[in-house]
Amino acid sequence: MTFSLLAQGRKNRFASATPPAFARKYPNAWRMRAWAWVFPSSGLCSNPYDATLCRYHLHDSVVRKFLAIAARKAGVVNKRVKCHTFRHSFATAMLASGADIRTVQELLGHNDVSTTQIYTHVLGQHYAGSQSLLDRIN
Repeated sequence: MTFSLLAQGRKNRFASATPPAFARKYPNAWRMRAWAWVFPSSGLCSNPYDATLCRYHLHDSVVRKFLAIAARKAGVVNKRVKCHTFRHSFATAMLASGADIRTVQELLGHNDVSTTQIYTHVLGQHYAGSQSLLDRIN
């Protein structure tokens, strides 16, 4: 559905909203897939910069509503599933697969590594699964 909306938008010249300076520098940016929304809204709205018709992204509440429905259908009823849950899952999976804690810190945008270290406690391991020399002895 995303690409059909993009094609329809190009046909009818409904662009993604672009800031005025960006639109002057790249007047055809709205035609490129790179500038299109990954999750576009189904309706059109007025561009706040120049009052032309444009298409924005889905509102945050739409994603949250669909996530709640998906969690119920998956049988997850005793746990809170929020969009932020995916961020935690991503960080934990990266560390469990052996990624460097500094890399995960950079990807998550944490200023301090101690914030990222919280995820190592979830794993029950120290620093992305590293072991002491004594642990390696069989």
